[in-house]
Amino acid sequence: MSILRIDASILGPNSASSALADIAEAAWLETAPDAKFVRRHIGNEPVPATAWQLAVSSGYVAEADRPDAMNEAVALAQSLAAELRDADGAILALPFYNFGVSQHVKAWFDLAIAGGEQGEKLLDGKPVIVITTRGGAYGPGTPREGWDHNTDFLKRIVGDIWGADLVVIEREFTLVGVNPALDAFTETATAMKEAAHTAAAEAGRTLAAR
Repeated sequence: MSILRIDASILGPNSASSALADIAEAAWLETAPDAKFVRRHIGNEPVPATAWQLAVSSGYVAEADRPDAMNEAVALAQSLAAELRDADGAILALPFYNFGVSQHVKAWFDLAIAGGEQGEKLLDGKPVIVITTRGGAYGPGTPREGWDHNTDFLKRIVGDIWGADLVVIEREFTLVGVNPALDAFTETATAMKEAAHTAAAEAGRTLAAR
């Protein structure tokens, strides 16, 4: 069993999304110890910002006339699509930045779609955990209710476009303890963290058994 793990945090060892992915991975391996993880960290090593335009434009250029940069972009797009296609499951740790999907995650999505066949469900029926984390709170009744333009987008791409058997793990208030302005929410943030950790472990065990 080959499991694709994608991390997209820019926070290194302080990443809340990667910590949840670690928990989900450990639980997955408890249930399926023979699983092999294929890893890509697009936060540390983002795909080139120009690659999508080059890959898409290649369809309008005869192969013999394509410059090296275009050929490299096409090869990258195809390799990203192949990683998804070849995986038996996935853990995707894709945090919320600036009220939406980060530019490096969007670039990865766009390139993988460009590298697949038209309309291809790259994760069709495969067990996938999407983990997303938010520094503040954006739920019903909060001052920024409706400002989360990330989570639904992730569900649309991974679940609807790519066809995954999807579980979404969310954690809010990750900046409590970092931003003093949020100190009043320490108890709430602690409960949210514990709930997310429990959900990640349960998802890892459950999806590994599918």
